[in-house]
Amino acid sequence: MKQFGVGDIGMGALYLASKLEECALRMRDLINVYDLLLQRATQSLEKNTKIFKYAPMSYFGTAFYDLKDTLVVAEMQILKRLGFNVHVVLPYGTLVNYLRVLGLTSREDACSRAWGYVNDALQTPVYALYQVPTIVSAAIFLTVRHLNIPLPSTPPNCWWELFDASWDDMWSICGYIMRLYRRRSVEDSNRVVGMVTKQEVRRWLEENGRNSATTPDQR
Repeated sequence: MKQFGVGDIGMGALYLASKLEECALRMRDLINVYDLLLQRATQSLEKNTKIFKYAPMSYFGTAFYDLKDTLVVAEMQILKRLGFNVHVVLPYGTLVNYLRVLGLTSREDACSRAWGYVNDALQTPVYALYQVPTIVSAAIFLTVRHLNIPLPSTPPNCWWELFDASWDDMWSICGYIMRLYRRRSVEDSNRVVGMVTKQEVRRWLEENGRNSATTPDQR
């Protein structure tokens, strides 16, 4: 992500996912949506009260072909990092089994909340750091904690030990997930929007690298 923009990789990931799930998605449609969101995000950074109005790009212009090249490069970079291994172990079957073992399938609120935590965890790096059983256990732990559902949690009778989940790993995963729900400042939101493309990321790295290099001398 230090070499590519958030939006570039996001666009490539969505395009690749559409191929893997056999959900036809035209490249032109994806680029149009990406361009619309990018224009709207750019206007949100400006201090004006004008109503946003999308200005479609020309399919024969430089901007369209640049985005097309960006999409292809992003898709290839993702495949390269994955070693072209696109087999994914989804956590939902494991979640259903664990809820059934713990007798929570009758609680619709618990099932939907745990499902939501498992989904939200996809926005964090936990799926690259921990095994699916541990991630699912963390989602259930957050669920029963927030809904005040009593489960044995005192050693040596801890429910997560049924699934060979480590307390330390589970607690770390909970931290990753709960961090998603913290209130973000306007400055944080603007900083993310300002690093959508690869050029903006490189500009940010150059400016911050220069600032960090001069800070010790200033002190």
